[in-house]
Amino acid sequence: MNNLPVALLNSLQGLPGFEKEAFEKVHQSCEQITSIRLNPDKLSIVDFQLPINNKVLWSKHGYYLSSRPSFTLDPLFHAGAYYVQEASSMFLEEALKQSIDLSKPIKVLDLCAAPGGKSTLIQSIISNESLLISNEVIKTRANILSENITKWGASNIIVTNNDPKDFQRLENYFDVIVVDAPCSGSGLFRKDNEAIDEWSEQNVQLCSQRQQRILADILPALKEDGILIYSTCSYSKDEDEEICDWLIEKYQLSTINYQLKKEWNIVETRSPKHNGYGYRFYPDKVKGEGFFIAGFKKEAQHSGNETKALKQRNKTEKVPAKEIETIKPFLKNAGDFFFIKLNEEIIALPIYMENELLILQSALYIKKAGVKTGTVIRNELIPAHELAVSTIISEDITSIEVDKETALQYLRRADIKLNESRKGWALLRFQQTALGWVKILPGRINNYYPKDWRILNK
Repeated sequence: MNNLPVALLNSLQGLPGFEKEAFEKVHQSCEQITSIRLNPDKLSIVDFQLPINNKVLWSKHGYYLSSRPSFTLDPLFHAGAYYVQEASSMFLEEALKQSIDLSKPIKVLDLCAAPGGKSTLIQSIISNESLLISNEVIKTRANILSENITKWGASNIIVTNNDPKDFQRLENYFDVIVVDAPCSGSGLFRKDNEAIDEWSEQNVQLCSQRQQRILADILPALKEDGILIYSTCSYSKDEDEEICDWLIEKYQLSTINYQLKKEWNIVETRSPKHNGYGYRFYPDKVKGEGFFIAGFKKEAQHSGNETKALKQRNKTEKVPAKEIETIKPFLKNAGDFFFIKLNEEIIALPIYMENELLILQSALYIKKAGVKTGTVIRNELIPAHELAVSTIISEDITSIEVDKETALQYLRRADIKLNESRKGWALLRFQQTALGWVKILPGRINNYYPKDWRILNK
């Protein structure tokens, strides 16, 4: 491994929890830690086949693996049964649980969401009546985010592709905003050797300025008494404690003190000027990478500020009642959803999101919303892949359990063989988890796995 930058090591001297010798030693060891988080709506630990080692102490569904398998060759990975996520960043779960009542319906924004780790975590712990906006400013990364959100299967997520300042149109709208800010990346040196060569004191300063711009742009969208959770994968105090001081001083946010368990080995830190609480994760102390997180509350100003009424724009087409009747048998609780049509595809969204969708359409560019159910042609639903891997699909749909080799052939979008006398649409499952659609015809089976997602590994 390349030597750690001397300027970084010098800048960390005197910071709470920093021990130079142990810090350098753990980076030289090049130990690779693999952690995953189960999708509670798709898989239980009882059914899990990968080599589980220990539990991630601050995450209900997080686990360490004793070795890193080939996730590409695990059908359950493609089915959204779990997400490969760095363990330290799973502390977001604990931060949210200690900040707000998650049993209530809330509106959450994950501002810098790609590739989707934090969004899938948030969705797993908010209530079924809550709404998550998962945003990514970079278009190509928004595509990856949409794919991972689709695989996770939930209907209460809307993916957007917007700049932070666009959210100012939604003044006082969100109960929680999570900003996992772009940073200088020193916390990931152990995983990404090339990041060491890219690190510089100048880049730290540029990142700090960018973090302030992002936060300044987004704060108007946070409700009074709302929660802001700020995190980075940087060790630099310019991007961590000093940002806490800046938020407290400029926006009069109050700091949140999270309760830690001793065995977690997370280091509590205080910002130098205003004593804001922050939490540092050092890889010589925790089983995870470098990470910093802090929580804030936007105090009520008693100014009577409420979400400004936006001119609502409905950009979607009404779905004929006959087509809705065609779709209903495919859904678990069809009465819980409303339907919109976009480019002939019918999308199902939870009923409580109907008004919210109109507001969001007026303010943002929506990349994905709810679950695409498919297209109705001549009174038949041509089902979408999103429906197949969703958690809203009816359990009465014809499904076929396959072995691992058949599952992988399907995921390569290759021809597969099934001993099936039934004809028509069927859901392919591996270990009871849906992979996607096939259509069984006389003499052949059509594979409908999305072409862009197919496994290229032979």
